[in-house]
Amino acid sequence: AEISDSGRAPKNEPALFALALCMAHGDVMAKAAVSANLSRVARTGTHLLHFAAYVDGMRGWGRGLRLAIARWYTSQAADDVAYQVTKYQSRDKWSQRDLLRLSHPIPPTDDHKTVFHWVTQGWTEVGPDAPDNPSARIIWAMECTKRTADPKTWASLIRDHNLPRECVPTEALQHAQVWDALLDKMPLTALIRNLGNLSKHGLLSMKSGGRT
Repeated sequence: AEISDSGRAPKNEPALFALALCMAHGDVMAKAAVSANLSRVARTGTHLLHFAAYVDGMRGWGRGLRLAIARWYTSQAADDVAYQVTKYQSRDKWSQRDLLRLSHPIPPTDDHKTVFHWVTQGWTEVGPDAPDNPSARIIWAMECTKRTADPKTWASLIRDHNLPRECVPTEALQHAQVWDALLDKMPLTALIRNLGNLSKHGLLSMKSGGRT
């Protein structure tokens, strides 16, 4: 946990695997240590899904594992949880819905309850105005992207609510306006992965007036 948390490992998967191994075959103290340190190693929603895939291949879903997963969701601020579950909805044949339904976390706040309900049940209605609740706002914005086909609206939702690429419909990524909006706060690694797409849509061309 210390090595992972301090960023001293080139990849995080070995640390997640080590925690899964301890949860599957460790003694009581080892399993308690996994529960206490899971959020330090599984810092993102995708890390948590990787951990679930590793541990599921080694053991069943007992009480200790369920509590460890539940603690990951309840120990974070609701708006942080909302960002993670919208950006990383599924990985390795696991989804955030799977984990919430298996772990049954008790929402520590009403904001958490809103996020958990969306993940497990979805929203049948989406109002025209953004909620005041920050944890619900990113969910509302992502739901709005599914209900439009207008590149300008997609771009506005991305900029106004800090939506990452994973929250945008695939068809939206065919438009330069959308990539231009995503570029404003795109992390460096994501920027490197998407250089081809940015170039394809003219955002790296000085002649076209794009980004430089």
